[in-house]
Amino acid sequence: MESSITSRSIGLTERAAARIAHLKRQQGDDLLMLRISVSSGGCSGFSYHFELDGSVQEGDLRFEHHGQTLLVDDASLDLLTGSDLDYVEDLMGAMFVMRNPNATATCGCGTSFAA
Repeated sequence: MESSITSRSIGLTERAAARIAHLKRQQGDDLLMLRISVSSGGCSGFSYHFELDGSVQEGDLRFEHHGQTLLVDDASLDLLTGSDLDYVEDLMGAMFVMRNPNATATCGCGTSFAA
């Protein structure tokens, strides 16, 4: 079942959308969507996971921004509501960065958080 819930949402910057489009072109599949999930682990308690996926799973919520689709499972969305996904390039490298207002602490590398 796929749905969209307006009171619980996740955003996407134009930079992140452009990077997703670039990755989809590299894969040669414009139908791919970015799946975002959260799992236990990491140095702060929870870890973000990002992967391109061509299928919608039961329970997925879909969010459309700047021509790209994000897929998030319901449990992950509880921890991500109000967040924005960005893509940054700096001297340390290039990566997706989640700006999560629900995080009470984050690790130095930005890939895990506490809620």
